[in-house]
Amino acid sequence: MSEAATGGAGAAAGADAAAGVLAALRARGATLAVAESLTGGLLAAALVAVPGASAVFRGSVTAYATELKASLLGVDEGLLDVHGPVHPVVARQMAEGVRRLLGADWALATTGVAGPDPQDGQPVGTVHVALAGPAGTEALPLRLSGGRDTIRNGSVDAALGLLLRRLTPG
Repeated sequence: MSEAATGGAGAAAGADAAAGVLAALRARGATLAVAESLTGGLLAAALVAVPGASAVFRGSVTAYATELKASLLGVDEGLLDVHGPVHPVVARQMAEGVRRLLGADWALATTGVAGPDPQDGQPVGTVHVALAGPAGTEALPLRLSGGRDTIRNGSVDAALGLLLRRLTPG
């Protein structure tokens, strides 16, 4: 996926999408939690930058270290041992774990390789975002290009877009 397709890099990653997500959640009386790895808090920052976010945003867990994905979010240790942290099922389990942990209706998760070097055999730009909600969990695999900031910002945009599409179908 190109930089243009993911919204590009910038200090306001996900600003419009974050406002849209929060408005849609507020209209439904629903709440959101996030679990982050490669984005390191950037997704939560995009959400809390929107005035009134506290009405629906429960909080976040930044589980940057692999072992925290298991101990805090309940990601299967065997899965992490075999596939490493950059895997679609890891992203799904992160989203499910933070949804349960923080008592939210919806949850987003990000995991991937922002660079500059590959990780666990995964090339830079390999990203998985996941959404957990009342109807189940899904993961979206991404191949982002560009530098570290571009990949992290593109991951935020993709995660917010995934939830926004679910909340505002059609």
